[in-house]
Amino acid sequence: MRSLRFATRLSGVLLGVLLCAPAAMAQAQGGGGQSPPSGGGGGTGGGGGGSRSPAPSVPSQPGQSQQPGGMERQSSFPEFRRPVFLSGKVVMEDGSPLPPNVVIERVCNGNPRPEGYVDSKGRFSVQLGQNVGVMMDASVSSNPDFLTGGSSSSMGNVGNVGGTMPGGQGLTERDLMGCELRATLAGYRSDVVQLSGRRLMDNPDVGVIIMRRLVNAPGTTVSFTSMSAPKDAKKAYEKAMKEAGKKNFDQAMVQLEQSVTIYPQYADAWTAMGRLHQAQNSPDKAREAYNKAIEIDPKFINPYLQLAQMAAAERKWGDVLQITDKIIKLNPYDFAGAYFYNAVANINLNNMDAAEKSAREALKLDPQHRIPKTEHLLGFILAHKRDYAGAEQHFKAYLQFAPNAPDSQTVKLQLEEVQQALARAGGTPVQPQPQQ
Repeated sequence: MRSLRFATRLSGVLLGVLLCAPAAMAQAQGGGGQSPPSGGGGGTGGGGGGSRSPAPSVPSQPGQSQQPGGMERQSSFPEFRRPVFLSGKVVMEDGSPLPPNVVIERVCNGNPRPEGYVDSKGRFSVQLGQNVGVMMDASVSSNPDFLTGGSSSSMGNVGNVGGTMPGGQGLTERDLMGCELRATLAGYRSDVVQLSGRRLMDNPDVGVIIMRRLVNAPGTTVSFTSMSAPKDAKKAYEKAMKEAGKKNFDQAMVQLEQSVTIYPQYADAWTAMGRLHQAQNSPDKAREAYNKAIEIDPKFINPYLQLAQMAAAERKWGDVLQITDKIIKLNPYDFAGAYFYNAVANINLNNMDAAEKSAREALKLDPQHRIPKTEHLLGFILAHKRDYAGAEQHFKAYLQFAPNAPDSQTVKLQLEEVQQALARAGGTPVQPQPQQ
């Protein structure tokens, strides 16, 4: 009986916090959720920054390891900094046209940092460490993330890891240790270029990066119907992105309406209209636009992500479950946030085993802990199942990855409760109880 009261208290606190933080789905799609739109631009195709959850602590710059006592380890690498420029080309393995929205990422010790975008011909040229904020859309124009739905790194790859090097000083050779360069887009995998050992004066051309479509992931953040849009429709869409970037939302909507009038099958434009309606607190119109995009291109992930977030904010858990199940079926590899919200929906529908399964899958797809709330979620599920040792582990992990979260004091109290439950059991983990 005591454990039931414990779980009930946790449920009330936890789900209230979850509903106040739709950023897990924003992480999922690389863009803001219900927050007002923000403009973008700057850098190599830089996008605007939407609303996001507090980012977990990130590691120090690659190679900056510390000896005990805070003494930095000596290295043979030169300490002077220089701007590091890299260029190359991305191609599809089968020779097909390259999808839009391909992002170039530098991955250092498992931590991805978006660096730039690939143009329509597959070429890229970036200066490492100079992207400002988190990059969302792959268009070189200033496309705001609240409209575009983000890059591939959506829902599980790209987090709040952007930013410039201190003072614009560039990088040292040691900063490149443990780093690699890759192209990224949901539903695809690419070759990687190793940057470890690269000299600052080496040839900036890294050659050709080959991308491959994942056979078992039909859903992507690319709408292939949109790729067939005529020139005039694309031009109107690009104008809409620029107007939205300037916060001229009425003009942006005019251009989007013109775009879908010219080409009614423009799924990207319908999704952009939905995001604009959503940001302007017109949920019915937003749903209509998202559903139109899905009708046009059922494998286009972005409108599903938006609908799931809206349903979660409205506590329509049956709808959340249905939509996230669809996302997971379309692409089970790239969207940790879909599993997160799937777990939240299952909790509210009292499907605790299914909730645990989805929460664990979300953790598996989020090795950089960009959605640290998943740790708290899984801790709650395990506490409900009287697996207090497991709950303790995940509550501790949440406090480790999000030490400054607004609910950190609450989680510390919850951690004390599960530790007390363990102590009463003599320190022996309590076996989970079957669901009634």
